[in-house]
Amino acid sequence: MMRYMIPAAVLTALATACGGERGPPTQEELDDAHNRVDVALDAATQARAALELLGILPVYTCGEPRRSFVGKAADSAQAQAGCVTATTETLDATTDAVVLTFAAGGCTVRGHTVSGQTAFKYSGGEDRMDLKADLRGLQVDGAPLQVEVGYGTCGDESRYYALAEGQLPRRPEYGYRVDGRVGMRDGLPVIGGTSLVFNGPGELTGPEGTHRVTFTELEYELGELAPKEGEALLETAQGRTVKAAFSQTLWRLGKMELTIDDRDPVTVPIVR
Repeated sequence: MMRYMIPAAVLTALATACGGERGPPTQEELDDAHNRVDVALDAATQARAALELLGILPVYTCGEPRRSFVGKAADSAQAQAGCVTATTETLDATTDAVVLTFAAGGCTVRGHTVSGQTAFKYSGGEDRMDLKADLRGLQVDGAPLQVEVGYGTCGDESRYYALAEGQLPRRPEYGYRVDGRVGMRDGLPVIGGTSLVFNGPGELTGPEGTHRVTFTELEYELGELAPKEGEALLETAQGRTVKAAFSQTLWRLGKMELTIDDRDPVTVPIVR
């Protein structure tokens, strides 16, 4: 019986075809993946900051008259941040608003420095209440906030959202869109507390093309820059996948785990 030696190059090609590259990524691949995750987290920050601001207002209690609730909401916002001026307005027969004006020199609210003015508009009645707020009149931590937030509650479902879209303040060469949803813990939305959990799909468009991103159960502590749990998954314009996984253990060390395609995961600093 004759035996044939298969060249190593052929074996490598077969392994790649069957399961992709194995082993740790190169430093160049890691640097590129880290940059993409940095951009994705910048986009997540916009939605996260908006949802944290939404948390300074109480969530509507079903069955309460709308105008009674709006008055209490204004009082609550002002009690949480003394540098906020909160007033109420009746817009029409079905809509009332809480108008928040933040101090021109900057107002510290839930770990962020905020300035500008915005209106939180409540529409509906005791069986169904919808809140919408366009926060694009606000500056947060020195950058414009490009987000609409809101929720619908009572009736068949409760839905809390943040639609963020525009150019990244720190990376103006990138456009972004994030359709964020507040995460749920034990059946209740995590909003207004000391941490925030959100999920959602998004897109990043930059010099390399358009990348898709999915945020899953990203949990932030108020005032912290990086998530302490959850995952950000990127599908790049070049057909690669980059997964950033966050855990409390690594978060305490200032690190995250990066996985590129099918390569071995690597632990890297969150901030380079």
